[in-house]
Amino acid sequence: MKKQHKKYCFALDLINDEALIQAYIEHHKEVWPEIIHQIKDTGVESMEIYRVSDRLFMIIETTPEFSLFEKQIKDNSNPKVQEWETLMDKYQKALPCAKQGEKWVLMERIFRL
Repeated sequence: MKKQHKKYCFALDLINDEALIQAYIEHHKEVWPEIIHQIKDTGVESMEIYRVSDRLFMIIETTPEFSLFEKQIKDNSNPKVQEWETLMDKYQKALPCAKQGEKWVLMERIFRL
């Protein structure tokens, strides 16, 4: 039996300032090549980010072998990823339910058609 690809959805808020939101959008029009490479290298096959007001939703589709834990370890040990994350920090605001140090919060699927 063939293993299924995995799908994850995450949420995050942006600081509610239109100039900062627009700057964040501009950064995502030209994501650094090293970041794109790292995303793919960790097993993410597809990634989309959607926005409504100051809330973001990210959907990723991954290889069957993908591990969120392993991705976090690889990302934490990659200096360029950490540089990107530091840059993004000035635009992002944790959700009220986020754990200490958590940015993107994993969402729970409650319906599927």
